[in-house]
Amino acid sequence: MQHDWKEQRKNKKIVDMNTFFGAFDIWQVLSSFIFLFAIIDPFGNIPITLNMQKRGVKISPIKVCIATIVILITFLFAGEWVLKLFGVKIEYFAIAGGFVIFLMALEMVLDVSIFKNEGLDGSGSIVPLAFPMYAGPGAFTALLSITAEYDIINLVISVALNTIALFLVLTGTGWLNKYIGQTTLYILRKFFGIIVLAISCKLMFANLATVFAG
Repeated sequence: MQHDWKEQRKNKKIVDMNTFFGAFDIWQVLSSFIFLFAIIDPFGNIPITLNMQKRGVKISPIKVCIATIVILITFLFAGEWVLKLFGVKIEYFAIAGGFVIFLMALEMVLDVSIFKNEGLDGSGSIVPLAFPMYAGPGAFTALLSITAEYDIINLVISVALNTIALFLVLTGTGWLNKYIGQTTLYILRKFFGIIVLAISCKLMFANLATVFAG
């Protein structure tokens, strides 16, 4: 009897591992990583970070990254539950989120101001850097929008990779600004803006097709 129980546990672990590796998709990880990286936009926010440091605000990259990943992972798992609470299907949120992200991409590409950035005052590492700059409404919308098309494990890995990338950018802010220069950072922002624009269109049209088909 005990042998059967151990065998069942062993088989369950094998099934769980198979489920994990079956859901893992390197292309989903890469595409969602690029998408979220463009939304979080650590390169584009370098001037803001430098300005805060010039004003004497102490910024801890590790604190920023820990707060960012905790907020994003929490929202990733709790966000869909909130939608269910209000009776909103993920496809409808994806359409609405795609539209909001479309407007954000226009800001990046056209250098226009559509959204008012009214951040809260507080600790530089948590507010406004971790929230709402990096783990803010844009990242929330992007995460929930792509859960309609991406497996959750791939999004968790993508968030972790983005946090690592954010840490590297924050620790090398001075070096990046000095040796890469504002012009290169500006071009990178435009490039990522085009990517975000394309993905937002995909989100809207793919989920519109799903809604009308259903």
